[in-house]
Amino acid sequence: MSFTVVIPARYASSRLPGKPLAMIAGKPMIQHVCERAAESRASRVVVATDDARIEEACREFGAGVVMTSPNHASGTDRLEEVARKLGLDADHRVVNVQGDEPLIPPALINQVAENLELYPEAEIATLCERLHDARQVFNPNVVKVVFDARGMAHYFSRAPIPWARDFWPANAPAVDVDLPDGVGYFRHIGIYGYRASVLRQFVTWPPAPTEQVEALEQLRALYNGARIHVDIAERPPAAGVDTEEDLARVRALLEAGGRYV
Repeated sequence: MSFTVVIPARYASSRLPGKPLAMIAGKPMIQHVCERAAESRASRVVVATDDARIEEACREFGAGVVMTSPNHASGTDRLEEVARKLGLDADHRVVNVQGDEPLIPPALINQVAENLELYPEAEIATLCERLHDARQVFNPNVVKVVFDARGMAHYFSRAPIPWARDFWPANAPAVDVDLPDGVGYFRHIGIYGYRASVLRQFVTWPPAPTEQVEALEQLRALYNGARIHVDIAERPPAAGVDTEEDLARVRALLEAGGRYV
């Protein structure tokens, strides 16, 4: 079964405006992302943007582009528009790769797409990695996930879940704590594979109460009964580009001929 990679790319960014067009080793960042996605087993790679400058740059290096509305409230809304415009069948798999991840391993793209085939009860697939540092578990910017024996997500949270009631003191994390043995703590990795059918449903659902309080869009899917499969990533993902410091790090790596695989 084939799948499509969609790369949302916005020009506006509060911390790094125009970052999809930031030059890295002689190419705009979005080109690096497209090239990594093309190394996956995807049958098609397209960029989704609402900005003519990004469209022009993508056309210049031969990428497929779908122009989308500038009024979308979420990235999932943008994906749904692309799936609709491409006329994708209900069971077609769509993998969302962010336009600021020029080091994304193609293996992770394949992994989420393949898990939708391996787990037909899941409408969405995503990835995680194990946490070994209690500071990360208590960091609200690190999203944690709990899932069952088949990898189906129970919940995503910025809070430390599961809470080690008999192991952590009541004032944790104000004091240094360790992680209990025998309990897995997992960080959610923000790459998603969707069936086109759940994208069509998602855009009809209002924001969920849990989504609004946690500021996590995937909770809307769980709230409405969609099943999300979570797998441990085959390899650690590289960090995306959010700041000037991130951009400098990626430039140094790629301009030196390096490559994150």
